Amino acid sequence: MKLDLPKGNAAIGQSGGPTAVINESLVGCVKALRKFTQVKKILGMRHGVNGLVKDQLVDLGRMNKEHLEKVATTPSAALGSSRDKPDAEYCQQILAACQKHKIRYFFYIGGNDSSDTCRIVNELAHTSGYDMRCFHVPKTVDNDLMMSDHCPGFPSAARFLAQAFMSDSLDNASLPGVKINVVMGRHAGFLTAAAALARGEGKDADRNGPHLIYLPEVPFESERFLADVERVYSRLGRCQVAVSEGIQNAAGAPVVTTLVQGLDRDTHGNVQLSGVAALGDALADLVKKNVKTASGAAVRVRADTFGYLQRCWPDPSPIDSAEARAVGKFAVQLAMKGELSGSVAIIRKSSKPYRSDLKHIELGDVAGKTKHMPPEFIDGHCNVSKAFIKYCRPLVGELPEMVRI
Repeated sequence: MKLDLPKGNAAIGQSGGPTAVINESLVGCVKALRKFTQVKKILGMRHGVNGLVKDQLVDLGRMNKEHLEKVATTPSAALGSSRDKPDAEYCQQILAACQKHKIRYFFYIGGNDSSDTCRIVNELAHTSGYDMRCFHVPKTVDNDLMMSDHCPGFPSAARFLAQAFMSDSLDNASLPGVKINVVMGRHAGFLTAAAALARGEGKDADRNGPHLIYLPEVPFESERFLADVERVYSRLGRCQVAVSEGIQNAAGAPVVTTLVQGLDRDTHGNVQLSGVAALGDALADLVKKNVKTASGAAVRVRADTFGYLQRCWPDPSPIDSAEARAVGKFAVQLAMKGELSGSVAIIRKSSKPYRSDLKHIELGDVAGKTKHMPPEFIDGHCNVSKAFIKYCRPLVGELPEMVRI
């Protein structure tokens, strides 16, 4: 039976933090839409819905195949991204812009807030009687979208962190001391946990860093942290720490706010965490003042905040690249089959060999919700479990082998 699908234009936007593979999803959408005869123009929104309401659009349908493929393998958001978190009034403007540009198919690549934008716009279109199909294309290095085994963008960021911690651990071993690395993750610890892959699986795995891993899901206690560092330093003469930017105390307050005063806040009122060195510096200062060598001297302490570097490193996981392309294509296929709205979930079918499938889920299943590290992925208060390593290892691709004399 032939489907009675509306004819008109399609719009694609990118939102939230860029990733190493977000453009694969963009190109996956574009190439699939070119086969969709109901779509007349494929419009790209400059800087997400902000560009849509300002008529800042680009005709993606005119780009040649070779150029598109180069865009796909380029990190960061090719159309530009946005941190806008539209409310109902803003979404009315989005719908009005869609009507103005005869947009009947709306695709938004992003995380939790992007899926919520899709949900609101979809509901407004439905109640106003405007026939438009809205689809969320998943993306986030935080790996915190509900219903999915993992999210496009996470495997590549996890790959970067595994290699960064490998090399940093060797640096720490060459000039021993305490090294604290702050990793992205306000509420979910998946990315920080991925640093554990740096330990490898050889005979020295228990000596390789990171030696301590602190996640937002486990309440952080300063005194216990100092005891942990002292224990590892006494055993190895050094200590490498992976700590999530979003670690919280038992009361649920971000630890950085208990150690540092006067921090900036973002446009949503949240304390600014990413790209800010405050937490690393505060923890380093805490160690300097309280952890001593056997002779009573202060230990050598350094801290780095990986910040934005970790999300767009141009060495993506091969699995991540393929899946990011696939979710964009799948979202368009849902529209071609007559679905009115939805998001895409990645479902793992096997880990050895790794296989996955894609599933259509409702916008309400993912919109505005946050997935956390499950208890079985956490080992005590400062480590991850073997179950997490088994989960994460197949996603990142081959990692280099590093040896010492």
